[in-house]
Amino acid sequence: MIRKPYPSDITRAQFERIRYMLEESVKKTHPLDYDLYDIFCALLYVLKEGCTWRGLPHDFPKWQIVYYHFMMWKRDKIGDNRSTLDKVLDELVISERIIEGRNPEPSMMIIDSKSIKNADTAEEKGYDGGKKLSGIKLHLGVDILGLPHAEHITTANVTDRDGAIEMIKLNAPNLENIAKVLCDGGYTGQNFADAVKVLINADVEIAKRNELHKFVVMPKRWIVERTNAWLEKYRRLWKNCERKIYTSLQMTVLAFITILLHRY
Repeated sequence: MIRKPYPSDITRAQFERIRYMLEESVKKTHPLDYDLYDIFCALLYVLKEGCTWRGLPHDFPKWQIVYYHFMMWKRDKIGDNRSTLDKVLDELVISERIIEGRNPEPSMMIIDSKSIKNADTAEEKGYDGGKKLSGIKLHLGVDILGLPHAEHITTANVTDRDGAIEMIKLNAPNLENIAKVLCDGGYTGQNFADAVKVLINADVEIAKRNELHKFVVMPKRWIVERTNAWLEKYRRLWKNCERKIYTSLQMTVLAFITILLHRY
């Protein structure tokens, strides 16, 4: 029986752009008795609506099957710290940049962080004294279009500078063409600038407000804030309810994949 579509669904044409990459990471011991498109849409339902795995509507495949596929798609490959979802996102970002008339690899990256409160199901957490919350912290590096090129999640007690250095180190192979890193006053410090220079040979530029206690839109810095706003459309990301930090990161990657697929 053909199920009725949900608002969280993507179209079959959009799914065909990434089907081959998702199929490669799933073990095939016998012909599939379900539609991989429905599996992916069920995963998007969890992400968009913020429900539990067991809360999936019954017209989707069983939640155990959906969860199994998510575990396969988020798993690190042996000898490679990029999951299937990471690689799907990389390809979609490059494709979007080419469509927009840009070079496949950016020369400038804008970074920022966002603290996210934990739910009671989360196992890993830290306390962010500045935001006064216990949870995790998303570190994000985007290009001039707001497209992600580096993502990393730490516990909330990790400083912005230390988290950004970890993020750049983990994503260094994809940041070889970066010449400038733009960030706000929270990343001020020669040690941070020196670390970025060593890791990817890029210069750090700090965007500061001219007057304290006065709201001013800082040139180019607002782009990463817009990207964070895109993620707010996915209820699963409003609070961190994942037991493991890596799962939280892969949910964020899945959200970016969905955002880019909706552009086609």
